[in-house]
Amino acid sequence: MRHVKWLVLALAIALPEVARADAFRELELIRPSRATAATDFTVPGLTGQTLRLSDFKGKVVLLNFWATWCPPCKEEMPSMERLYRRYKDKGFTILAVSIDSGSAAPVAAFVKKFGLTFPIGLDPEFAVANLYTVRALPSTFLIDRSGALTALAMGPRDFDSRAAHAVVEALLK
Repeated sequence: MRHVKWLVLALAIALPEVARADAFRELELIRPSRATAATDFTVPGLTGQTLRLSDFKGKVVLLNFWATWCPPCKEEMPSMERLYRRYKDKGFTILAVSIDSGSAAPVAAFVKKFGLTFPIGLDPEFAVANLYTVRALPSTFLIDRSGALTALAMGPRDFDSRAAHAVVEALLK
């Protein structure tokens, strides 16, 4: 009987970690081999404010690099908005950094068309994109509450999927 109790305890501890690993795998997220702090940056926000990554410390951050002319970016934006609305009051945020050059007007039109409510930053000179070595659009970085990079996704994802919810919930714990 004593062994059964230990087995139940071991399973209770191990199963959430297995589920989390499965969710990361299902989303095809790249995990860093060692803990790395996310590099802080400042970008102008779409509505004129200044956005700093460090302002979101203590929250789980989905940092997304995108452009209005990028079809895969358009594909994933609705699911990002649904994910944001589901978890924004639970310590989660999205910071979507547009690399569109020129006027912010196309970005504003895109945001309005898709009904996006999460913070939008502007990086027309690719300074932040280069800082994060972005080589494909969209590129998404997950940052935990302590400010550590936990995963990278290159290309579109369904951020309103069961796996995405499991990843966010695991990082929120």
